[in-house]
Amino acid sequence: MEPRTMADIRVRNLKKPVDVAEYLFRRLHEVGVRSVHGVPGDYNLVALDYLPKAGLKWVGSVNELNAAYAADGYARIKTIGALVTTFGVGELSAINGLAGAYSEHIPVVHIVGCPSTHSQKQGMLLHHTLGNGDYNVFANMSSNISCNVAKLNDPQDTAISIDHAIRECFVRSRPVYIMLPSDMVTAKVEGQRLETPIDLAEPSNDPEQEAYIVDVILRNLKSAKSPVLLIDACAIRHRVLEEVHKLLAKTKLPVFVTPMGKSAINEDHHNYGGVYAGEGSRPYSVKKAVESSDLILSIGTLQSDFNTAGFSFRTSKLNVIDLHSDHCIIHYSTYPGARMKGVLRRLIDALDPSQLFITQVPAVKNQVAENDDGTPTISQAWFWPRVGEFFAKDDIVVTETGTSNFGIWSSKFPAGVTALSQVLWGSIGWSVGAAQGACLAAKDMGSKRRTILFVGDGSFQLTAQELSTMIRHELKPIIFLLNNDGYTIERYIHGMDAEYNDINSWDYTALVDVMGGSKTCAKHVVKTKSELDNLLTDSTFKSADRLQFVEVIMPRKDAPSALITTAEASAKTNAEQS
Repeated sequence: MEPRTMADIRVRNLKKPVDVAEYLFRRLHEVGVRSVHGVPGDYNLVALDYLPKAGLKWVGSVNELNAAYAADGYARIKTIGALVTTFGVGELSAINGLAGAYSEHIPVVHIVGCPSTHSQKQGMLLHHTLGNGDYNVFANMSSNISCNVAKLNDPQDTAISIDHAIRECFVRSRPVYIMLPSDMVTAKVEGQRLETPIDLAEPSNDPEQEAYIVDVILRNLKSAKSPVLLIDACAIRHRVLEEVHKLLAKTKLPVFVTPMGKSAINEDHHNYGGVYAGEGSRPYSVKKAVESSDLILSIGTLQSDFNTAGFSFRTSKLNVIDLHSDHCIIHYSTYPGARMKGVLRRLIDALDPSQLFITQVPAVKNQVAENDDGTPTISQAWFWPRVGEFFAKDDIVVTETGTSNFGIWSSKFPAGVTALSQVLWGSIGWSVGAAQGACLAAKDMGSKRRTILFVGDGSFQLTAQELSTMIRHELKPIIFLLNNDGYTIERYIHGMDAEYNDINSWDYTALVDVMGGSKTCAKHVVKTKSELDNLLTDSTFKSADRLQFVEVIMPRKDAPSALITTAEASAKTNAEQS
């Protein structure tokens, strides 16, 4: 029997045939995606025609790297982000952004339009290839930064592969890679499967193991004289904040966050104690409170160098219980497969708060007056508490690698604020694309949340083109460009006055006009504390009814104290010899 005839019989046996591209995009819509980032290329063009049919909007990014950053930011606000690139040239431009999403546990579906299955089998010498007939080389590269790789080469298992990839992306909160050959876009699969939603439920813990872990935690909590909670990034990424807040409400234990965990806790909670980052803790009383505790219940920890101010945590394993997305560690014992969501739920049910010792922590506030040096100059120490007072309930706050990521530790947030940062991967320029994606996600949700971006001048120069995407889609972020004349974090690590840490000076606000925003956006340059104060208290500015670009002039060699501490530790680590 001819292969074509076999294919015809397979299609006739389908109860509700649907094209592969439509199936894929309808599944993305099902899990919450409404906008798809990416750049068109000849191997993905036909697939893009299916986006409107599935209720999805095409963003049309300026380049693939920015698209990957934006899909990352989008995923941090909505359930999952999605990115479409073309084979080879497009996907490799995006790979840094996807690596960052993998590093930081962000669920992004990366769809790569690739040459047809026939071209692949023949090893044809096509453009965008390495010229060696190897069509798997780029998928192999991405396999190390994806929790699942799905090659949709056979319509018989394509629908199953799509569903499995999306489930893995959500449950494991990491990127997946889907290779979509051009001839498979219109191939038919069983559309009846779409009537049953993808199962996104997390795997259940072994009941006996879970009960044992909870019993051990309870015994430790009851015997502790000064227990505290420490919340980190993976509590956010793996969706246990509801459980964390229920635990906090029931126990009323003092609670602290790490830099990557900032905004995991409503910071107006009376027992919120601030940001713990070892030697970089602000205020310093936080360090004493955490490190003197005889039991730290740590949830979702990621103890990277920048998240710990240069590995300066001073806690003993004997005093720490770590709950993770797929395992738990109690002192020196590890329990593989024990997921923190199930453990937390059982723990909350079993807890008797009357049996716990509760200590009080000093109230956290924005220390503006305390950091006013009496000069007009906008210093880092004064700026961050001051913008802390500017923030409003439910804001989305995006900070860039560098002064912003460290300065934000000194800003106290109102309730409901979501903070986005890339402390672990730390790809310079990430925040601009991420802010675009986050702002778009909020818009897709019908929300009026403000998106506020803080980015340094050096970082902004890498991804400034995303202004164009923001303006094109009528997004209304507030962008604070911190102009301190170069790469400040690098200056503090090495080469304070070195030429390689200098950048060319741009007319930054003029870029708003260049990229099409002259009639719809607002621009400001502030050089003094009073000028910034006047802007932050202006009702029109606060309303965020348009894109607003603010260039903030700051001293060249000024930096948040936490950055200086971390940079010194990083320089020491870089210089260490085995």
